[in-house]
Amino acid sequence: MHSRHLKTWIKRMPRRWAFSLRDLLARDLLDAQADYSQLFDRGRATSLLLFEHVHGESRDRGQAMVDLMAQYEQHGLQLDSRELPDHLPLYLEYLAQLPKEEALGGLQDIAPILALLGARLQQRESRYAVLFDLLVKLANAAVDSEKVAEKIADEARDDTPQALDAVWEEEQVKFFADQNCGESEISAHQRRFAGAVAPAIFEYL
Repeated sequence: MHSRHLKTWIKRMPRRWAFSLRDLLARDLLDAQADYSQLFDRGRATSLLLFEHVHGESRDRGQAMVDLMAQYEQHGLQLDSRELPDHLPLYLEYLAQLPKEEALGGLQDIAPILALLGARLQQRESRYAVLFDLLVKLANAAVDSEKVAEKIADEARDDTPQALDAVWEEEQVKFFADQNCGESEISAHQRRFAGAVAPAIFEYL
């Protein structure tokens, strides 16, 4: 979006959102990149991989990504990035190529996940929370905010050093257990993502 159009768009939105967006856009690039990585690349609670919040590490996630990739290809889109197909920015880029009604439906499919991510980011006092609020608003979807609040109320942070260490130790245990069974965690992951993507996507919350 052209910067002039973006400024005009920001002026038209509610003041709370406008202030948050201006603050985000005015940040130093390196600081913004560091915050982004800290928020979205550590832990699963705020992961931008959509199927992380639906299938977790189950085998269903691999098939879901294969199906999503097929959707992309049906619309003439080929991935030229290293991101997985369920990466939120990539999925939004896909929706932007669709007719308005189809794009709205695709956004509504993930609205519960967007609301959940937005609530978690708000809980962490992140400036990025406003972007998820905007996406839910654009989806025009009925999301039970009380149910979302209940879900995250007692969640333990999974991005602390202690939590990350615990996950690493758990993965090590799984790795060696799988080796003893004749299959490593690595080969399991390779098989799971071997065609690399998701269907008519989410039944959630």
